Amino acid sequence: MRRWLLTGATGLALAAFPAHAERYDATIVRTAHGIPHITAKDWRGAGYGVGYAYAQDNLCLIAEEFATVAGERSLHFGPKASATLGFQKVDNLASDIFFRGAVDLPALRRGARAQGVEALQLIQGYVAGYNRWLRDIGPAGVPAECGGKPWVRPITADDTLRLNEKQMLLASSLALAPAIANAAPPGVTTGSTGSLPQADQLGIGSNGWAFGGDVTANGRGMVIGNPHFPWHGPSRFWQMHVTIPGKLDAAGVGIAGTPLPTLGFNRDIAWTHTVTAARHFTAYQLQLDPADPTAYLVDGKREAMARKTVTVPLPGGETATRTLYSTRWGPVIALPAAGAPWTKAMAFAMRDANRGNQRGIGAWMRIARARNVGEVRAAVTETLGIPWVNTLAADRNGDALHADVTAVPNVSADKIKACATPLSPMVARTITLLDGSKSACGWDVARGTPLPGLMPATAQAINQRRDYVANMNDSYWLSNPRAPHTPLSPILGAHGQPVSLRTRSGFIETDALIAGGKVDHERAKAMTFANKSLAADLALDSLLVQCKGRPEIGTACTILGNWDRVYDSNHRGPFLFDRFWRKAAAIPGLWSVPFDPKDPVNTPRLPVQSTEIGEKLVAALKAAIDEIRQQGIALDARWGDVQFAQRGAERIPIHGGNGSLGILNVQISDPAPGGGGFSPVHGSSYVQVVGFDDAGPVADTVLSYSQSPDPASPWYADQTKLYSQKQWVRFPFNPDAVAKAAVGKPLRISE
Repeated sequence: MRRWLLTGATGLALAAFPAHAERYDATIVRTAHGIPHITAKDWRGAGYGVGYAYAQDNLCLIAEEFATVAGERSLHFGPKASATLGFQKVDNLASDIFFRGAVDLPALRRGARAQGVEALQLIQGYVAGYNRWLRDIGPAGVPAECGGKPWVRPITADDTLRLNEKQMLLASSLALAPAIANAAPPGVTTGSTGSLPQADQLGIGSNGWAFGGDVTANGRGMVIGNPHFPWHGPSRFWQMHVTIPGKLDAAGVGIAGTPLPTLGFNRDIAWTHTVTAARHFTAYQLQLDPADPTAYLVDGKREAMARKTVTVPLPGGETATRTLYSTRWGPVIALPAAGAPWTKAMAFAMRDANRGNQRGIGAWMRIARARNVGEVRAAVTETLGIPWVNTLAADRNGDALHADVTAVPNVSADKIKACATPLSPMVARTITLLDGSKSACGWDVARGTPLPGLMPATAQAINQRRDYVANMNDSYWLSNPRAPHTPLSPILGAHGQPVSLRTRSGFIETDALIAGGKVDHERAKAMTFANKSLAADLALDSLLVQCKGRPEIGTACTILGNWDRVYDSNHRGPFLFDRFWRKAAAIPGLWSVPFDPKDPVNTPRLPVQSTEIGEKLVAALKAAIDEIRQQGIALDARWGDVQFAQRGAERIPIHGGNGSLGILNVQISDPAPGGGGFSPVHGSSYVQVVGFDDAGPVADTVLSYSQSPDPASPWYADQTKLYSQKQWVRFPFNPDAVAKAAVGKPLRISE
């Protein structure tokens, strides 16, 4: 413990900001399911309480994250093992090179200071609270999972800044970390550069609704938040309620290292986020100097690439050294598998709008204190600090907002066209590639943006209404089908193009909800977990027509014919249709009614009634039958026996299914470690339905995977069981409700 005390004191003295002698003081009250309600007199105390409580529940998880962003994974876990960077696995050496080479710590410090004194105090408090928990438990009290590990150590503010940078880059540079870390001139051999990740491969997603007073039962706003996020690792959500009397009173969730709710509610507003379809970086194709592949030409003039030598410590006192290269457009990237190698004539670089983005904490501090959607809108548009998510919000006045406003490169459709290279059309579906040989292809600078080259909010999509807005990860153009947005820059997403089955299902179910009467909590919750499959509604009748006279598929047809097309745990048929649809969805020319941009919710539809399509549907079903039998699972197995969460020896049935099935309540599952089925790895996480009465927010919430990943915690499986049963927690918000729901005595910490 003495080592921890000395290291912690030194670390704080060398932190990103000057040390302060002011007192840290917070009170933590836990209510059912381990939800901490943290009260402090100032921002420093608020961060102190959050850091302490988060470490209580997630110490091993976040300690490993601090090792990751410090570039120490190879040292502690070996260079060939892997790290979770965002939503993908990356080898530890590439991860370490990326964080040691690509993260500009002095810039992060400057960016944090620019957020003001309150933000700095919040960060300082978080660091102090985390370190206080380490001191309180001592080395002997560290959970078994990480007990005795050298990477469990006190932290400094720099650790939190690096972790925040990681979160800001989740949908951009982080996805290309191996391509940055292992980019090398021709003739130099490094590690794997990986490939260009597709959005659907990253698994990112979410659903969000904001209802206005015109359609709600009490005339006030209501928000449904249903983010689809990882069930394991550092992107797990964690619930909290943070109060600074007279300054802040907000509840909701954050991910590892977040010192206040980034998705949740206060007394007057509720908000949620969904991953946006906008692109947050541009790639540049470089014309290299024929005599030197580490120099490039811009407007015919030669520019040498900047070089940075990175050294990574390895086990046994050894080190690995790598040289990283960068340009005026950003770091050089290499993606040979995607047709973007580094040759003697050509290379590629990327510029990331979220690099160094510390404005997010300022934006979320403003949102957490907002009194109406107008103030939410101002926080988002003025800071341009929201990194890669839509913002949906509603307030007690009955206004609803969708803002697809993030840190985006300011490149217009005309610029994208004028700066295209011969390769640009080949990668246009996944990346915006510009000509790096022309200085005119840099991002345009607009007045009033916090950083030159960012797209101003006036050029992005905002929809404020009194009925509803919603987003299920498709582009800005369709947040309310009755009022599609006018076309904007392609970098913000496609316009007038087909949307996903999940998006279509979202709007279909929303219209049915409103048509059935004014929206209230119970009906909103029922829609969120209805688990209907739009794919089944669209395709199953046509498949069943093909069943006649085919005894080889008769049993399967009977099962599907008796199924109600709902992915509830006790239903039989969901697994069979899931395996069928994975094959049938790719049948070319499946739909007889093509996509119509004037009716995007209801098109395409109706499978073609032809012998050829019918045979392909039958072939897909036969393949599904064979696959299921090979797995040793019954064709009519109950869905909850196939998809479950393993908690110790217990298998907890999990409803919901893959979003490609047109299911709103998404669960993406991998084969269960113990076999016999599948376990969620990504999907519905923190789900909230929030409205308002005269006293404040009325919030029903559930955290699908529970508050702590530690099997020894009492909060390891309790909410998972609630989620399994479609039960909710009425969140205690007001002081009396918190006191009544308290579990154990209040804990006051100070120093």
